[in-house]
Amino acid sequence: MTPRHSKKRLSRKLHSFGLALAVSLALAIPAATADAASRIKDVVDFEGVRDNLLVGYGLVVGLNGTGDSLRNSPFTRQSLQAMLERLGVNVRNVDLNTDNVAAVMVSANLPPFARHGSRIDVTVSTLGDAENLLGGTLLVTPLLGADGQVYSVAQGPVVVGGFTVQGDAATFVKGVPTAGRVPNGGIIEQEIPFEMADLQRMRLALKNPDLTTARRIAEAINAFLDVDAAVMSDPGTVVLTAPTAYANDMTALLADIEQLRIEPDQPARVVIDETTGVIVLGNDVRVNTVAIAQGNLTIRVTETPQVSQPAPFAQTGDTVVVPRTQIDVVEGDSKLAVVESGVNLQELVDGLNSLGISPRDMISILQALKTAGALQAEIVLM
Repeated sequence: MTPRHSKKRLSRKLHSFGLALAVSLALAIPAATADAASRIKDVVDFEGVRDNLLVGYGLVVGLNGTGDSLRNSPFTRQSLQAMLERLGVNVRNVDLNTDNVAAVMVSANLPPFARHGSRIDVTVSTLGDAENLLGGTLLVTPLLGADGQVYSVAQGPVVVGGFTVQGDAATFVKGVPTAGRVPNGGIIEQEIPFEMADLQRMRLALKNPDLTTARRIAEAINAFLDVDAAVMSDPGTVVLTAPTAYANDMTALLADIEQLRIEPDQPARVVIDETTGVIVLGNDVRVNTVAIAQGNLTIRVTETPQVSQPAPFAQTGDTVVVPRTQIDVVEGDSKLAVVESGVNLQELVDGLNSLGISPRDMISILQALKTAGALQAEIVLM
């Protein structure tokens, strides 16, 4: 083979490799964009698929002297007497003085499609003056729903994450020892009937209502099914009608569409928690051209009172306290920064950080920007 033919073959290989690389990059870019989107199942709730709240009243026994004092908690004494009488023990005329029993409220979430005999976690919280639930055992406690019916029964040892250590001059408390959990302590006794497969229509409720997001969900579903089965009824609801291919099989339809990816859209918001000083700015927050100046003013007041008393062996005079107050005012250098119109979130944050301000001052600046009409976003105060 001549050198000329060898060069031609090498050129063809390089050209083929370049085309393959270009195709790979072209395929990789949509994939990366798709991975950045959210699944429909992550942005909506399906109608009827929800938890139900359960609550009950019970007793925790076996505490090491950290339970309710029966004299201060009459409901604990009455519950203990009623329980013992059901077990054949008569204590009506007995002065009970035990401190290893605590009255508690028991709460749990009944998940959707929970079947008879399955188990759920329950939470236990004290009602009286019990100090600690460590080592206690929850006795059989019926858990009721909003309709007053019993859907679960709970019992088991209480797991407490906190503890208390007390001495003569100090007390150390970690966590909340008066609340705990009973893992898998609740047994489902009654199911909530809900036949999803027989439904012909299903409403998808957006977790964050938005017109654009709702329309994108409906368009993605219709493009996948190749039929107009989804309709946006309002910013928070998309109505899905089962097409002919999914007649009497709504579960299969939801399983197919919940993996579809869409790009959620939200209005520009600035969330401010004035209690903790936390500020969260949305990606679409924009500002008009504005100049910001922030000055640091520190006022320090120091009290150093002095005691004035008469000379030794003086016949007259009283000892008095003479106040001494010192006030220092320090005004820091004020910086002026210009924030250009239409900047993105990163540029806005950089512009505010260039002023060297604290989160508290940034809250005031954001509110002033909104008042001036330069901040194109909604401010939400928590």
